[in-house]
Amino acid sequence: MMPDSPPTPRHVFVYGTLRAGGSNDIARFSPAPQRIADGVIAGTLYDLGAYPGAVLGGEGRVQGEIYRITPALEAQLDVLEEVRSDDCGEYIKREVEVRVAGAALCCLVYEIHPDRIAGRSAIASGDWFRRD
Repeated sequence: MMPDSPPTPRHVFVYGTLRAGGSNDIARFSPAPQRIADGVIAGTLYDLGAYPGAVLGGEGRVQGEIYRITPALEAQLDVLEEVRSDDCGEYIKREVEVRVAGAALCCLVYEIHPDRIAGRSAIASGDWFRRD
């Protein structure tokens, strides 16, 4: 019998308070993630007050950071983002392809539930840290 191999690393694209220096900086979680690169995805970023929400797709661009994470950290992020199995939580966990140094990297991204953006303003820059 072969020994259990470690789980395949997953990647997450973070665009709001989980970014380095944000109020929920992903580096404060354990086990600590490994920052891979900065990135951009297609989407629209909305200002929800203390945090943003991204709606994927379209012509807009959302700025963020890519981290390698463990399943244990992914589970913590699911709780923070209020992901629910029936997709009625605050965020819905999706997978997107992000180009990094010419290669495609599959990343988790937490997309805001569409019901949460009614009456909210889009952030034209697509960058939570530059939302003026």
